[in-house]
Amino acid sequence: MRGRMQMLKVALLGAGRIGQVHAKSMTATSASRLVAVADVNAQAAQALAAQIGAEARSVEDILADASIDAVLIATSTDTHSDLITRATAAGKAVLCEKPVDLSLERALKTLAAVEANGRPVMIGFNRRFDPNFAALKAAFDGGEIGAGELLSITSFDPAPPPVSYVKVSGGLFRDMMIHDFDMACWMFGGAPAKVTAHGAALVAPEIGAAGDVDTAAVTMVWADGRIAVIKNSRRAGYGYDQRIEVLGSKGLLSARNVLENTVEKITTAGAVSAKPLHFFLERYMRAYEVEWSAFLEAVTTGATMPVTLREGVAALACAEAATRSLHSGETVAITPDMLG
Repeated sequence: MRGRMQMLKVALLGAGRIGQVHAKSMTATSASRLVAVADVNAQAAQALAAQIGAEARSVEDILADASIDAVLIATSTDTHSDLITRATAAGKAVLCEKPVDLSLERALKTLAAVEANGRPVMIGFNRRFDPNFAALKAAFDGGEIGAGELLSITSFDPAPPPVSYVKVSGGLFRDMMIHDFDMACWMFGGAPAKVTAHGAALVAPEIGAAGDVDTAAVTMVWADGRIAVIKNSRRAGYGYDQRIEVLGSKGLLSARNVLENTVEKITTAGAVSAKPLHFFLERYMRAYEVEWSAFLEAVTTGATMPVTLREGVAALACAEAATRSLHSGETVAITPDMLG
């Protein structure tokens, strides 16, 4: 076990937009030193490495370097399973961006391989580390509203992504709603028993032509009857809409949107306040910082990862069930074999 104050040498795999976000968190703490960056785009890796004072290296070189303690995987989703397996086999601790994979079957094989390799893996569901959502979870777990009965999660993006991204994203359920599946499982302490999904391409016809939906609602039901409802849209012109509400036997907890400012104007004509923050980089930057600190804490102390690989598989199982439900028009059960 490492000492609590020991600085970890870490590497970043992936120098795209989300990799650059993570690089800020990785270099903002004295508990880790970002020493290497890899990317399939060599120029992108070199540019980011130069900016943060690291070295651009190949994935192979990074994994072979025994002095590197941990890697953060921010590459394309179709590479996640392979890199998680290879990194843990090389003795590295891993923080990997969501989702684990586009394929539940591959994710389950990765889970088995990682458990055999014996190295810790955390999946990057950063919303758990948002201070507002974390406070809601703490209040809920503390019994402040009694037993949870009905959970509602709203997640609307300000505008849809390019259709080129949609085609490789794995679809709305694996790419966007995967965060909300994780939040629901986290709030209610495990995966549901069944999932029912409805969706349509109401925002962008080209998304429908690509075989995906941009507007969806999913109902999740747990074995004891608890219910969660998730609503997603790729378009909310007023900003990035992120809300959670949980009804319990003794009351209600809710986490509302974070606004551009706290100024409210009230006149005889009515009340006006600011819009929600516009995009995830503004809304969740603090969450990424806390997420990285939580990962480092778990690695250095030997504690269980705050978001385990098995929990990442559970979220993907929900996405798989939602996809099947959307196409079949039927409710889909979450079976034990889907959870590993």
